[in-house]
Amino acid sequence: MTTANAYPVTQNIRTIGILGGGQLGMMLAEAAMPLGYQCVFLEDNADCPASLYGRVFHSEQLEAFIAAADVFTLEFENTPTATVEQLANLSKSGSKQGMFPPPIALDIAQDRLKEKQMFNALEIATVPFKEVNSEAELQQACSELGLPIVLKTSRGGYDGKGQFVIKQDSDIKVAWQDLKDAVSGQGELTPTPAPLIAEGFIHFSREVSIIAARGQNGQMRCYDLVENHHHHGILAKTQAPAVGTSHLLKQATDAITTVMNHLGYVGVMALELFVTKDVRGNDAVLANEIAPRVHNSGHWSIEGAVTSQFENHIRAVVNLPLGDTDNVHPAIMLNVLGQYPDISAVLAIDGAHYHSYHKAEREDRKIAHITLMPNDVADLEPALAKLVAVLPNKVGLDKKSATVNNQPKATNDQSTIGNDTVKAIENPQVDTDDDQTDNAIDVKTKTAKVKK
Repeated sequence: MTTANAYPVTQNIRTIGILGGGQLGMMLAEAAMPLGYQCVFLEDNADCPASLYGRVFHSEQLEAFIAAADVFTLEFENTPTATVEQLANLSKSGSKQGMFPPPIALDIAQDRLKEKQMFNALEIATVPFKEVNSEAELQQACSELGLPIVLKTSRGGYDGKGQFVIKQDSDIKVAWQDLKDAVSGQGELTPTPAPLIAEGFIHFSREVSIIAARGQNGQMRCYDLVENHHHHGILAKTQAPAVGTSHLLKQATDAITTVMNHLGYVGVMALELFVTKDVRGNDAVLANEIAPRVHNSGHWSIEGAVTSQFENHIRAVVNLPLGDTDNVHPAIMLNVLGQYPDISAVLAIDGAHYHSYHKAEREDRKIAHITLMPNDVADLEPALAKLVAVLPNKVGLDKKSATVNNQPKATNDQSTIGNDTVKAIENPQVDTDDDQTDNAIDVKTKTAKVKK
């Protein structure tokens, strides 16, 4: 018997090796335990959240990590592709049972240019964009796309670095000087030489995402579309399902199914989308980016879906049938950033479910999430107001525009130019579900090696 990636299945699975040990790894391990599986983690922070659920191996202990696991997955998409390819090769040789998702998914997700080229090749709509390798090409991109545009590194970039909004002709030379080192691989913008990408600006009304699971036999299961609100580039709130998006669900499910089948993907993937208008004035979705892992916008599924995204990812990795993804009750998920609330005050709210990540407090750090699922959907907005009132960091949700029933104003990459407000489609400040800056293998300096 073989998997979708032609890896031989020749032995029983007892232990799952997870690359990364942040809160996503922790919640994957929580989902694996009831199914009878243990997890081990490759993570340079010995006190990571996942350490509560299994042994943590330092990246210099890769061989011991491999020996301890039967099959492999990840919770951190910036894992070095060389490491993932080495684990996949072990699987192809028959010594291990698989590396899911496949290396190609990481290669695409780590490169904004390849990602958008893939979308367009699959006839999935995106914002208009151009590859930029020189100042002359940047001038041409500005001419073809029209100003304003956002110029970004195609690889790397974090905390607002690696991007420049060009509003007028005089910005072009400044932007090129600011980002040109990424093209040659110099400086700290990107670890490897890579082109820049120029993206046109476009109006959009809502930010949504869809999560799906794909099994080793090609079985697909899609969750409902959800609506996301960000605060300072970090996911603050997810509403599941997204109100008034049933007419967009087929577009979204078709897009993520096409991508996952194209990549031969196994496991859970998120596809971030933006709701805009097509040339006929009808609502349409534009693809922003994929996340080849379980995703922050799917945390509501632990209580809110028949089968959580974490359990379905485990099921896919160990080659079990996928579970039902139906939404059992409307829900809102809020991230707790920076400072823990009074848990008694949170749990005094009917329908509140609290998930701590066991992290030290730090400004804007994701340290927990809370899912609201009151019995009566009419109580959802009042419950949200009560919850926001007891959160130390209200992540902008105390503003009138953040109410549940009003159509939200997207805040990512928003720039005011003249009298119009325009929004860039891709958020250059990656929403780090897995706390990539402090709970991950050191991807800048380490490439794990495997003895053959």
